[in-house]
Amino acid sequence: MIIVAESGSTKCDWLISNQAGAFLETHTMGFNPFFHQPDEILTHLRANEELTKAAHQASAVYFYGAGCSSADRNEVILTALRQFFTVAHCEVNHDLNASAFATWDGRPAITCIIGTGSNSCYYDGNKVSEQVPALGYILGDEGSGSYFGRKIVSDYLYKRLPSELQTAFYEQYKLQKEEIFHQVYNTNKANVFLASFMRFIVPHKDHTYMRELVYEGLSHFAEIHICCFPDYREVPVHFVGSVAFYFTEILQQVAEEKGFTLGKIDKNPGMSLLKYHLAKEEVHGNADKA
Repeated sequence: MIIVAESGSTKCDWLISNQAGAFLETHTMGFNPFFHQPDEILTHLRANEELTKAAHQASAVYFYGAGCSSADRNEVILTALRQFFTVAHCEVNHDLNASAFATWDGRPAITCIIGTGSNSCYYDGNKVSEQVPALGYILGDEGSGSYFGRKIVSDYLYKRLPSELQTAFYEQYKLQKEEIFHQVYNTNKANVFLASFMRFIVPHKDHTYMRELVYEGLSHFAEIHICCFPDYREVPVHFVGSVAFYFTEILQQVAEEKGFTLGKIDKNPGMSLLKYHLAKEEVHGNADKA
């Protein structure tokens, strides 16, 4: 039994494959080593019925997550996984690796994450490499859910939203400045809180204000995270994440203006990632038999 987990800061998608070739999907909150400790992660794993059933049967668990970009941070997640999946081989890697593996089609490519946060990498089939770092939701995350959430909440508090959006935002959330300040400045999940306003942005995506907001953010993302690669005009540029999925039309406009070729767009890359690992297992298995 192989389990693949693809985690952003908001949620984690778990895909379980058994020897019969059947797939099972389940979900937990997202686990990020910047914000969560092993005990908290274990509590949420134990609360999931499907994962609990698989805990003593899994032979390998591959976890890819936001924030999992150093050995020290990865150890936070690994500690919880090893205590929960007691007989499995467990690996923890960065979510950039997941995006690169999930979109791999045999050609070198740039792969971008645009979900709660944002980032980009280059994958040639052997090595995943970054050109510029991800700076997180305070200094970076251009074009992400937290980026757009921050913009719209600021305009709401400044009363700079168009009147119909100002009214609709208040009616949907009934938020006062004090509650927003508490969520942003006094909790460890400000990025998730800000990204949650994508649930307001997406239904209003045809409004002129929203289209301009999203265009500006995605254009800014492309300038920093795509145009930094020397051959960005020569290779396909793939995307994973909900923001890229919901705003494909605007992303295509940005691609045409910046001169890059839009490749795959995968809202939830978990299944593609599982198929990647199953293919690797088959290759290794055949090699062992040879």
